[in-house]
Amino acid sequence: MAAFDAEAWRRSLATRATAAAQVHERLRDDILALALPPGVALSENDLARHFGVSRTPVREALLRLADEDLVEIVPKSGSRVSRIPVGKLMEAIVVRRALEEVAVRQAAERASRSQLTGLRAILERQREAEAAGDHEAFHHADEAFHAAIAEAAGYPGLWALVRQVKFQVDRLRRLTLPFPGRIGRAIEEHAAVAEALERHDAAAALAAMNFHLGGLEASLPDLRQQNPDYFILEHAQAEFLAGEGVRA
Repeated sequence: MAAFDAEAWRRSLATRATAAAQVHERLRDDILALALPPGVALSENDLARHFGVSRTPVREALLRLADEDLVEIVPKSGSRVSRIPVGKLMEAIVVRRALEEVAVRQAAERASRSQLTGLRAILERQREAEAAGDHEAFHHADEAFHAAIAEAAGYPGLWALVRQVKFQVDRLRRLTLPFPGRIGRAIEEHAAVAEALERHDAAAALAAMNFHLGGLEASLPDLRQQNPDYFILEHAQAEFLAGEGVRA
């Protein structure tokens, strides 16, 4: 009987963990970008062939995505991309708003000239993305803008916290980007935030940021009407709305 090779076993575990992390990241990016839309079926065999790995790292990646409410695993039926849970989406919007309020207030007091110049450069990247009709480039520049505000506030880790809670928000945002004029309005809203920060006017910066974030929440009813299969009301929330005479 061959001797147990502990080092080979550890290497195997590390390789599997790395493969699972890579599959998880790729699938999560595709789900958030709506390349894998809500409701689409996910086959472990097909994904394993696509990524060139065994089914084990694929299964582990799907379990992580299920923990993030991005994948629904149905016993004996397989897996599918979760629909956007409206209740959790609203909670994420509230948490994001609270964290960004802290960031923008502090950035108004602390932002350096070079950091403000950096925000202006990011705004130019957003305008270039709009001109090119490149939604993906705009999304990345949008993320960079909010991350830069957290950096200017002196809380660079704050944006990392926001990213942990805003998976459902990202899917909602991606639905809004194709709307005519939506990217242009977002850029104008970002510019208003940047101008208030340049004046070190915390109240104006906060108002501009709240207006910007509020637009996403205001778009939810129309988005649900246009994409009814993309959203789901959690059971308790559906009961409440039914009791109030509101159509779910």
